[in-house]
Amino acid sequence: MPIPDYQACMLPLLRFAGDGQEHQLKDAIAALADEFSLTEQERNEFLPSGQQPVFTNRVSWARTYLKKAGLLCSPRRGYFKITERGIDVLRENPSQINQKYLERFPEFVEFKSIRREKADENGSFTPELALGQTPHEALESAYERLRTELASEILASIRGCDPSLFEKIVVELLVKMGYGGSRREAGRAIGRSGDEGIDGIIKEDYLGLDNIYIQAKRWEASIGRPEIQKFAGALQGQRARKGIFITTSDFTKDALDFVSRIDSKIILIDGSTLAKLMIDFGVGVNPVATYQVQRIDSDYFTED
Repeated sequence: MPIPDYQACMLPLLRFAGDGQEHQLKDAIAALADEFSLTEQERNEFLPSGQQPVFTNRVSWARTYLKKAGLLCSPRRGYFKITERGIDVLRENPSQINQKYLERFPEFVEFKSIRREKADENGSFTPELALGQTPHEALESAYERLRTELASEILASIRGCDPSLFEKIVVELLVKMGYGGSRREAGRAIGRSGDEGIDGIIKEDYLGLDNIYIQAKRWEASIGRPEIQKFAGALQGQRARKGIFITTSDFTKDALDFVSRIDSKIILIDGSTLAKLMIDFGVGVNPVATYQVQRIDSDYFTED
């Protein structure tokens, strides 16, 4: 089954706390994962940022909303417990608990109202929540959409630029990724052939402990196995063990399969990956705004 959203986790979480004991969130996550019969893959699926498992994030937000509605409380750091109000809700035996259900409690309505007012006052980034999304998921989804759109713009610009600029872009990216030593050294090593592409040998690291053979092609058509075989042959001719093949298009399945079965270590970077690497390493892009997501430091509020 798909990973349940945070609203679907609310009632099971409240029932989990229904024994009146103090519980840690990690125990609740494990119990709910079993209740929902999640697979190992579903339990270990992470948010796009890779910072937290999706299910952990959703159970955490379910707990937050239940606490804001007064159904759960935190008796001490790292623990939560059901309240009298929460026990009363369980006695009602609701079929589900969601945000609409929680709006019957004035504390929850006030919490939502304060969040909305603060966002309006500060001009904060408040992405629209899709059905069942937590605020973290909405923020990361919005970020991924912006990133995907930017990558598309970058790729279109690369495909339309002069071959010499493409060479410059590849050199700058590789240097920022830690290859090629200095930019001047990388610039001398790359750019030996025309042909709307570049070929050359650069240092694997700043000290030049090993060399990497580079080939880049600003193509529209997919790169097939024959091109990769020629590149692998060029590696052997140079007595090189490692290579990077960069293209503005993509690679065929045969090309990818061939690379996986040869002794030489060849990394294939297609147009989509190239654009994302440029974003990651700040090549050809400028920051517009920064949003810092923080979480409470529980230790700060605990006396020694």
